[in-house]
Amino acid sequence: MATDRDARERLTSASDQNSRKKLLEKGWRLEIFTIAWNVLEGVIAVTAGILAGSVALTGFGVDSWIETASGVVVGWRLRQELRGRSLSKAEHLERVASRVAGGLLFALSAYIVLEAVRRLLGFGEPAQESIVGIVLTSVSLAAMPFLGWMKLKTARELGSTALRADAYETIACAWLSFTTLAGLTLNAVLGWDWADPLAALVLVPLLLREGWESWREADEGE
Repeated sequence: MATDRDARERLTSASDQNSRKKLLEKGWRLEIFTIAWNVLEGVIAVTAGILAGSVALTGFGVDSWIETASGVVVGWRLRQELRGRSLSKAEHLERVASRVAGGLLFALSAYIVLEAVRRLLGFGEPAQESIVGIVLTSVSLAAMPFLGWMKLKTARELGSTALRADAYETIACAWLSFTTLAGLTLNAVLGWDWADPLAALVLVPLLLREGWESWREADEGE
């Protein structure tokens, strides 16, 4: 009987390990897609934002690169576990990934506040309309919620705080898409050039909250 019980335990353990490996591979694929998408999105958004003088669109593009950096770190963490790194090493990578993601969000918040306030005070040229920006943020608004939900589901099943933080960054990207799209549309349709920096400022509380959550979760993991 003991032999049968030991055999069942080994089979259960092997099954659990196989299930976790599949989840890690799924998370890895999601991060690869995130990285590829955000590199392209960031290049288009920053280029279009600079050409249009749009702080909201430029900030949206910079956030895309921050998400790229976060995706690289989280993807690296998942890949390391797939390669057989110890649990303690994986947990250390979790904390590093969370702190990197949080710090980058704080940096983006500072940039947006300084640039948006400068524009609202009348320094610099008013933002011009950007059809490219409107199309890009519309596509992002449609795609990012689903990607964020997929990451959250995978993070919950893996018990990964770093992937969870990265998922919320993706969800934040959806909100960034919405507020940026609103500012660009109001500027293009009604000529409200002040809507662009104001839309950018609306993003800041969300970015700060997500940055703080990333840091808090990293500290709690120690």
